[in-house]
Amino acid sequence: MSNEKFDIIAFLKKATSIKASDVHLQVGEHPALRIDGKITKVDMPILTEEDLVCAYKTLLPEHFVEKIQSIYDLDFAYEIAGYSRFRVNLNRQLGKCSLVIRMIPYNIKKIKELNLPESIEQFATLNNGLVLITGPTGSGKSTTIASLIDYVNINYPKHIITIEDPVEFIFNNKKSIISQRQVLIDTPTFPDGIKYSLRQDPDVIFIGEIRDRETVSAALKAAETGHLVFATIHTNDAIQTVNRIVNMFEPSDRDFVRSQLATVLRGTVSQKLLPLANSFGRRPACEVLVVTPTVKDFIAKDKLEDVYELVKKGSFNNMITMNASIFRLLEQEFITEETAINYSDNKNELQQMIRGVYHGTSYE
Repeated sequence: MSNEKFDIIAFLKKATSIKASDVHLQVGEHPALRIDGKITKVDMPILTEEDLVCAYKTLLPEHFVEKIQSIYDLDFAYEIAGYSRFRVNLNRQLGKCSLVIRMIPYNIKKIKELNLPESIEQFATLNNGLVLITGPTGSGKSTTIASLIDYVNINYPKHIITIEDPVEFIFNNKKSIISQRQVLIDTPTFPDGIKYSLRQDPDVIFIGEIRDRETVSAALKAAETGHLVFATIHTNDAIQTVNRIVNMFEPSDRDFVRSQLATVLRGTVSQKLLPLANSFGRRPACEVLVVTPTVKDFIAKDKLEDVYELVKKGSFNNMITMNASIFRLLEQEFITEETAINYSDNKNELQQMIRGVYHGTSYE
């Protein structure tokens, strides 16, 4: 890699080979990589504005070139054949461009290979309803969804439509036919993409991200009309997810949306990636909620705390709380106690579990 001029393609190839998950490039800073969840600055020259302009011009799709001066934030995909696909975010800070690049591997792993609870696969066997995969940025949501979609693809003769911004994992048709649509290229917006997808004879619709009320409404309608809808949303657990969706609407509409959600929601998977204790790499911790008739009733009546108690009490339907999942990783010595406490949203409960006061549910 030459020190004189920053070569973005060579840099991305190197980042892929050392299994970085993200690349951060800013004017006036050394290039940085995220490896196993931690940002590491690379021992290379500080990046100049010219380096960044050259980098984004190399990566930018042709149809965006003329618009670049008027766009503040932009997401697009890039591919280096034989290495990886990338999701690129071009943004500005203090008037200068910076790039954040996420690696999207070609290989789509199975649920088991991802060390996720195999009970998650039950969601891919459904014929209709809404399944939400939630978690903070970088928690592996896209990877989990890709695995679920590929499970359908391998096992069922269905039509799957993905609506993404940008398209991340690329699927090859197996038993299913898969149509992948990119916002701003194949469809103007998520809600439009969902609305028109209903006329394209779909069985399964994947919505890249629920960001607003219009997308939620379109997703609920698609699930109501007999389709299986997968979507991601940035929340930490099932209760927060239901609240976030309901609170996107005006107070006068919330009871209706709550009952609609209770009717179509089939389950939520909330995940986090925790650093391993004795080696490089991370393991997922998962909260799995399966919407049973009782859970449906609690959601409709806005008794969300009762939902959590239900998940906590028993491992029926393979439900598990986030704390029980974290506790399981600790018991198996994959993570340290410090990591466990750090990543828990209910630290007191987890500390009680560790002290043996409370024994949570677990999955096999």
